[in-house]
Amino acid sequence: MNNYLLHIQYDGTNYAGWQIQSNAMTVQQKIIDAIEILLKEKVNLIGSGRTDTGVHAFGQTANFRTEKNFDLYKFQHSLNGILPSDISIKKIEKVHETFHARFDAKSRCYIYLFTHIKSPFLERYSYLYPPIMKLDIDNLNNLSKVFLGEHDFTSFSKVNSEVKNKICFVNEIRWRRSKEFTLFYISANRFLYGMVRALVGTLLYAVEKKYDENFLLDIMEKKNRSFAKESVPAKGLFLYKVRY
Repeated sequence: MNNYLLHIQYDGTNYAGWQIQSNAMTVQQKIIDAIEILLKEKVNLIGSGRTDTGVHAFGQTANFRTEKNFDLYKFQHSLNGILPSDISIKKIEKVHETFHARFDAKSRCYIYLFTHIKSPFLERYSYLYPPIMKLDIDNLNNLSKVFLGEHDFTSFSKVNSEVKNKICFVNEIRWRRSKEFTLFYISANRFLYGMVRALVGTLLYAVEKKYDENFLLDIMEKKNRSFAKESVPAKGLFLYKVRY
């Protein structure tokens, strides 16, 4: 059995997230449909993880298995010809038969992009955070250290999440600011549904209200989403990279 790994980019604006749903258009469904047109057989496309409605990806990965052998470059070209313009297959590679895009992933990395000057070119891909609201990057970086390591992130997960284990290990988290942009970066072994956007929104709130790390620790200890603050909009979030 041949096993193929896809490296995928997509603009999530028009999709109800990555994962297949019975009543909505998703990225996973679009790619499966395109693969099945070319192979003329049913496939099971396994993603590294799901992204929410409206979230984008620079580096999503997914694998599928088939008995068929094909030229990787030609298949990639044909697949991109079928897929809509907001989904792109960057690369296809053959991997070990047992490789699993989700379970073999060591970490996932997300970025969140803020703009501070209105731009029609970035409207779909960033959160316009008013220039008058000065982001204290040093304070944001200091507060963010609270989330490093292994913690129960129940307070930052969507209430109806089907996942029972809410423990994640965050290995990197940081903020960077330039004149027109602010970038938030986070890497962890896994993420809960809605976790990154809730973390970012709560960190912004803590800095605006001049709260210290005890405010964030208290929210984590409560293990209740109602205590964390409002999530930032989905359009600024990107699945940046999956590491194996």
